[in-house]
Amino acid sequence: MKNIKIALWALLIGMTLFWALADTFLPQPLTYFSLRHVLVQYTGVMAMAAMSVAMLLAVRPRMPERWLGGLDKMYRLHKWLGIGALVFGTVHWLWAQGTKWAVGWGWLTRPARGQGGGQSLGTLEQLLRSQRGLAETLGEWAFYVMALLLVLALAKRFPYHWFAKTHRLLAALYLVLVFHSVVLIEVDYWTQPVGLLMALLMLGGSLAAFRSLAKGIGAGRKVKGAIRSLIHYPELDVLETCIDLQPGWAGHQAGQFAFVTSSRREGAHPYTIASAWDARQPRITFITKALGDHTRRLPHTLEVGSVVTVEGPYGCFTFEDRKARQIWIGAGIGITPFVARMKQLARTPDRQHLIDLFHPTGQYSPEAIGKLRADAEAAGVRLHLLIADQNGRLSGERLREELPDWRDASFWFCGPPGFGTALRDDLVDHGLDPADFHQELFQLR
Repeated sequence: MKNIKIALWALLIGMTLFWALADTFLPQPLTYFSLRHVLVQYTGVMAMAAMSVAMLLAVRPRMPERWLGGLDKMYRLHKWLGIGALVFGTVHWLWAQGTKWAVGWGWLTRPARGQGGGQSLGTLEQLLRSQRGLAETLGEWAFYVMALLLVLALAKRFPYHWFAKTHRLLAALYLVLVFHSVVLIEVDYWTQPVGLLMALLMLGGSLAAFRSLAKGIGAGRKVKGAIRSLIHYPELDVLETCIDLQPGWAGHQAGQFAFVTSSRREGAHPYTIASAWDARQPRITFITKALGDHTRRLPHTLEVGSVVTVEGPYGCFTFEDRKARQIWIGAGIGITPFVARMKQLARTPDRQHLIDLFHPTGQYSPEAIGKLRADAEAAGVRLHLLIADQNGRLSGERLREELPDWRDASFWFCGPPGFGTALRDDLVDHGLDPADFHQELFQLR
């Protein structure tokens, strides 16, 4: 989370400073309309900068993934950049449109436009000015549609397959707003550092938008596969799917995830990988919890032999650190990455770490728990099973009481975000280094 905040604030503060080199928040003479002009320019620049970086992150670039801590963290930054773009865009729209309305209603009197001191305009500036009306109209309507789509993207009840389809429309709207920005950004900015930076960001964002519209995201990391087996655990509303992969999968580490497409209507869904990689048997396993309409239908729609597409792997929740002591917490379906890691350790024992695994769950399946116990024993991991109505709930206080050496450990958490945050805050308040608490942020919207 720290790097997400650093990246977000670095962009916002950096763009503000670059803009301040080219303009000022205190124009002279300071009037409503002179202030309105600079604020429209500033908010427009900030909205497009945030939108451009968000567009770049949307195509899942490899380079920033490790620095940000995984694709889950990268998409969290993408989400906040989208919110930032919406906020700046709304303020931009209010200053631009609100003033026009106030003039129309007679509340304000627009000053007469200057004639440029009699100087002739350059060819480029003449071309840009000739497109102002079209750019303003297209930008206004693109903003309305984009604002609606961004709000829908933040609504958890909005079906995932509709979210995926409508979210792709944002790429087309972004290209419209690039045209809007190129025409309406102050011409003098283009000779300043802020103009060069905006040009680079919008060029990169435009290339990413075209890639998204061409459905090229993740194209180099996709392989076909056929479902080998399906095991349904009705007590848990969980489906275990094993897939035989065709050549092309580069392998994965325990704790990573992949996007799986089993239906063109639904598109790709992210699932944590629940198996260790063995190149001699190119297979991959996913454990899927029925948390939405699509996942609830999977036990009825998937069949052995069905062809699926797997894209990945992604993520940096890979249990790599320098601590000799590790404490894992897999809450509910959050147990999945730990299953993969234990299967990996069973093949290649880890002599460097002493590991305790806590699995708090509100549901119980003898068959699934039996497999979990066997995996833990084979991996040399101490399993602490906490069934809610039998063993009580897990808390930071309980962890500290049961494991006196907890301060010497690194913590790896996967489960409900609120639960993870509560545990982290409790442990940090009692002396844990925040860098030693690793949390999978598996909400990609």
